[in-house]
Formats: sequence, structure tokens, C-alpha cells
Amino acid sequence: MDQFDKMLAKWQPTALSLFRFITGLLLFQYGVAKIFKFPVLPYFANIPPLITTAGALELVLGALLMIGLFTRISAFILSGEMAFAYFLGHMFKDPANPVFLPLLNAGTSAILFCFACLYLATAGGGPYSVDEMRKR
Repeated sequence: MDQFDKMLAKWQPTALSLFRFITGLLLFQYGVAKIFKFPVLPYFANIPPLITTAGALELVLGALLMIGLFTRISAFILSGEMAFAYFLGHMFKDPANPVFLPLLNAGTSAILFCFACLYLATAGGGPYSVDEMRKR
């Protein structure tokens, strides 16, 4: 088992960079859908200003995560945005009738994005990032 751990551990920095890129890409797609209406999704047709702001954050900060520029601060802001999105947009969507279980309030992805970004805020962008290239 020790050998298996060592084999996988050597790929950890590369996996961190890949994780950062994919997390940024997934958030970026939400920003594109909210701001540019592509692809056309009925629930992003007429979004209120708060969702437009969330889309702008996902678009810009998701792009920064993809390239690994200002990774820690971008991920920290996105983590907060996703926590905010979970509570406001999922758990307390109807303040008179809060729905606590993520499976019932469709908030699973918001929670996962929140903690993925929190991890990236602490771990950084990995070796294949603009942040790392700027250190040299």
C-alpha cells in the first residue's frame, strides 16, 4: 500500500492544476450561460441583477481559475459566492419554507463548488498555472 501511495503522491501537483482548471471551466460555463445566454437555458432567460452579478463573477473569476492567475483570491471570492448561492438560492429560496437537504433543494453543486474553491484558496493553483510562472 505504501508503494501505491507514493505512486499517486507524485502526481498530486499535476492533479491540483487539473482540478483548478476544471473547477474554473465549470464555473466559467455558468457565467457564459448567465451573461451571454449561451447555451439558451430557460432558467437563465430573465435573470435578476443578483444572478447577473453572480454570472459576472463566475465568468471573470472562472476564467482566472482556468489559467491559474490570482488563484487564491479568485477561489476565495468564488467560495463565498457559492455559499451565498446555496443559502439564498437553494436553502432559503422560499424564506417561509426553507428546505434543508441539498438533495431536495438542488443545492448539491453549490456546496461542492463552495468547498472546491475553498480548497483551491488554501492550496493555490499548482505547478501549471500563471501564478507559478510569475514566481520564476
